Amino acid sequence: MRKGIGMARSTSKSSPAMKSGHSAPHVSICPNNEKFPLPSTGDYTQEFKRLQRLVNQQRRRGREIVVVMGVGFVGAVMAGVVADAVNPQGQPSKFVIGMQRPSPRSFWKISYLNRGIAPVEADDPEVARMISRCVLEKKTLTATFTYDVLGLADTVIVDIQCDYHKDTFGNVRHGHADIKALEECLKVVGEKIRPECLVLIETTVPPGTTEYVAYPIIKNEFDRRGFADREPLLAHSFERVMPGRNYVASVRDFWRVCSGINPEAREKAVAFLSSVLNVAQYPITVLDRPIESETCKIVENSYRAAILAFMNEWSLFAERNGVDLLKVLQAIKIRPTHSNIMFPGPGIGGYCLPKDGGLGFWSYHTLMGFEDDIFKLTPTAIDINDTRALRVPQLVRDALFEMGKIVAASKVAVLGASYREDVGDTRYSGSEIIVRKLTEMGAEVVAHDPYLTHWWEFEKQDTYPAPGHSLSRFFRNQQKLSDWRMQDRLSAALRNADAVILAVRHKDYLELDPDEVVRMIGRPAALTDCFGLLDDRKIRRYIELGCEVNGLGRGHVKRIKDEVRGAAAR
Repeated sequence: MRKGIGMARSTSKSSPAMKSGHSAPHVSICPNNEKFPLPSTGDYTQEFKRLQRLVNQQRRRGREIVVVMGVGFVGAVMAGVVADAVNPQGQPSKFVIGMQRPSPRSFWKISYLNRGIAPVEADDPEVARMISRCVLEKKTLTATFTYDVLGLADTVIVDIQCDYHKDTFGNVRHGHADIKALEECLKVVGEKIRPECLVLIETTVPPGTTEYVAYPIIKNEFDRRGFADREPLLAHSFERVMPGRNYVASVRDFWRVCSGINPEAREKAVAFLSSVLNVAQYPITVLDRPIESETCKIVENSYRAAILAFMNEWSLFAERNGVDLLKVLQAIKIRPTHSNIMFPGPGIGGYCLPKDGGLGFWSYHTLMGFEDDIFKLTPTAIDINDTRALRVPQLVRDALFEMGKIVAASKVAVLGASYREDVGDTRYSGSEIIVRKLTEMGAEVVAHDPYLTHWWEFEKQDTYPAPGHSLSRFFRNQQKLSDWRMQDRLSAALRNADAVILAVRHKDYLELDPDEVVRMIGRPAALTDCFGLLDDRKIRRYIELGCEVNGLGRGHVKRIKDEVRGAAAR
């Protein structure tokens, strides 16, 4: 059975405190519970000597020295892609040093990388192969915990995460961008780098961050160090990483947008990216200012979030008026101009779409200082997507009621924890909201996902994604979910279930046979289809077996039920 993204991905969200205190706690514990002692003060001197020796060797080979700040979900793979790059003669052209702060939460990643082990799990086997190859065979990748390495760099890539914290569930306007870690990182960069070093910000940031935040921070440090006549070489080029089996390709073999704070920075950024990415097939789009590149990422994701949110009201319309929205969308997709219309399922999930519009909203008011409210669609779309999953427990409640049962006295099996099909990524998954709301309503909830063994949003809800930021704070009776665990076997999850939620379009679930499902349950049950997993034939068969069926946007189910029961009455 496939198992995917686990704690390694989750831990990439820690915020770096750049003021390095080397005190307790004294160990970092990796996802497999191996303990790594944190470095002592004396270790820093030895570590920097190690890096100096390596860098001197690599410079003699004509290789560019690249430091990647942050080796989490994006940074680790970007580090591998850069380390794997070759020149026209087929020889390695870069030596990469992954930099991660030595905190109890993150230090283990350094040891993992230096063993040739990817610090993030992925469904793409190339991630593990690439990291291993670059560390152990090509020897073009290493990792460190000392910020002094920045002084050795020709290029610094910043992959420090920038979160948007929502203070109210379903209202993105009540929230703020958390750029403190990024600001601290940039200050250390300004303190350490040589003036000719290119600083490439890859993080998705509030528009204006490079010019209004990063530039002043680094420029002030340059002035303090006696480089008042030097302009920082700052650039921005956002990633378009996609989890799944094309994880590496989404970094290396995909279109990029970049910009620089001045012509020299822009030229150096284009040259660097052209030397590590497949620009022959996926050309770089160069924009004039970093704020344009930053806005590009926010608009790109806000557009996608908006068209998904748009379908929510039509999903409700379909449910109440006997319409199968899935068939409607298929009919629309025949038209080439509308081929990208999508059914949103129980929320959109993923790290970017639920928050990126909020970064733009926050930036407009905070960095730019505007007081008026120009944003209408963008925050509304996020709010709709954030709360769409609440419709699912309502459908479960209604289906159970038709069978003479209530949620509070029922076992509910949730099939699918990921935010999208055939990957093991639970970040902001709609399924999390489903589980939390059903728990609040008193249900006994079990969950299964063929790509996951852990669901860290529950198991580590006191600290993940950060202390005080779990969605558990928006629901009652969530404490017991810290001890809640995924079911390894589908049959165990289904056994004696009163209701089954088909939450994610995993291939395994698309292939489920109604007779086999009812056999594993042991009796007829209520089924709620969140993502169009059931065609009419399967819906009909479940009803014939005595099940109650409904689903998001599946208003035609009542018509099938009437046909089946009418035929049985005859």
